[in-house]
Parts: sequence; structure tokens; C-alpha cells
Amino acid sequence: MSENRFYTTQLQAGLGLITETRQLLELYEPGVSVAELTERALSSGRFPLVTARRLRNIVAECFAPRYLRRPNTAATLKRLAAGLNRAEFSQLLLIHTARANLVLADFIRDVYWPRYAAGRDALTLEDAREFVIAGMRAGRTQKPWSDTTIRRVASYLLSCCADYELLGGNGRGPRPIQPLRLHTKVAAYLAYDLHFQGLGDNQILTHSDWQLFGLTPDDVRDLLKRLSLQGLLILQSAGDVVHVGWTCKTLDELSDVITR
Repeated sequence: MSENRFYTTQLQAGLGLITETRQLLELYEPGVSVAELTERALSSGRFPLVTARRLRNIVAECFAPRYLRRPNTAATLKRLAAGLNRAEFSQLLLIHTARANLVLADFIRDVYWPRYAAGRDALTLEDAREFVIAGMRAGRTQKPWSDTTIRRVASYLLSCCADYELLGGNGRGPRPIQPLRLHTKVAAYLAYDLHFQGLGDNQILTHSDWQLFGLTPDDVRDLLKRLSLQGLLILQSAGDVVHVGWTCKTLDELSDVITR
């Protein structure tokens, strides 16, 4: 866990929100503020079944923390949205939602994939509740949560995973595990996004974002080899040392390449 980052209840403001995010990206323009985007959304007529208060919460508590934290993220996703199918677009949103919600990222990395690797075919509310309690006891919340809050956050985790198609089912029983296979276009985006954050090539290989898709550093190396064969980058590997030649100079350039 990164220093000064804690588990929060922010997922209660919205889970996957895949359709809503696509609509908000269509309204988004670089430089627009949260308040301006909210007003655009309210006057657009695109959210007829959403109350004004709920829509404000979606923009301020979900869209902004996920997609407006870093310059150009929303603009890049807007460019990509038109050229990606729903599954690919959903995986992009999962990356940014997990970055903004540490409790979700840790749940996927520390519970979801290990349970799948151990042969489990489903996750239950109790699995999620035990994870939240363990995190709270380990000091990952700023203050102790009530039993009600623990149960709600556990429910949010399962529902959010279902929105991003990691889990199936929508009832109260066990939710079937549906292991994701990282799409090639999303893998290229993630590799370049980490590169443009200033990470070295070997740091990219071991970054925790890949673990959202159950990938080890060796898996990522193989993935980069496949991207290299497709001309999306140039990979040179010798032992444990990896050097990547980045053929696209910006995320906008990459977006144009992978959405042709």
C-alpha cells in the first residue's frame, strides 16, 4: 500500500458506471472543470433517469477521481472510446477505477486472483467482508468502520467486479469467477501509460496494475513480446533486463494506431 493511501467508501458513489462514463466522456473537453462538466451533463438530456444530486455525485465522486486526476487521461479515453468495443473500454475503466480505489485494487489482487488460482469458482459476500475486516485491522482505513459499513463496502466490491465482468451473477449468493483475459489494445495502452508516467522499462514489467488481470512479470514480458510482433513497440530482452523501444511518442499517437 502506498504511503498515506487508505481504503475509503467512495465506491458507494458509483460502481463500474461504464455507460455513464462513456456519456460523460462525450461531453468532456480538455480544461473543463468538474462543475462545468456537471452542468453540461445536467443540461444534456442524456441522464433522464438520474436525479440532479445523483449526477453531481457521479461526476464529483466517481468520474473526477478516476479520470481527471492526471492531465490528459480523460481526453485519451475519449479518443479511445469511439474505437474500442465494450469489453476493451470496460478494461480501461477498470484500470483507472482501481487506481482511484485502493480497496478495489487490493481486493482483486489479493483475493480474486489468488482464489481463482487456488481453484475457487466463486466469491461470496463473506469473502469480501473478511477482506475488508483484515484491511481495517491492518490499518488500511483511517478509522474503524462499523459492521454496517464493512458489509456495504464488501457488497460494493462484488458488484463493482461484476460490472467489470470479473464476476457473474447479480443475486445474493456466490458470484461465479469470470477470469479476464487482457485485450491487446488495453495492454498496449497500459504499457504506454506507465511509460509516460516516467517508469523505467523493468519497472513497467513489475507494476501492480498488471496484477489486476492476474499477470506476473513473466506474463507481462510475454505480452510485450506479442505487442512487439504487432509493431506496437520494440522489445529487447536479455536475462532479467528488458529494453523497450516506444514506437509511439504520445498516447494520442498510440490511440490513433490501435483504433484504426
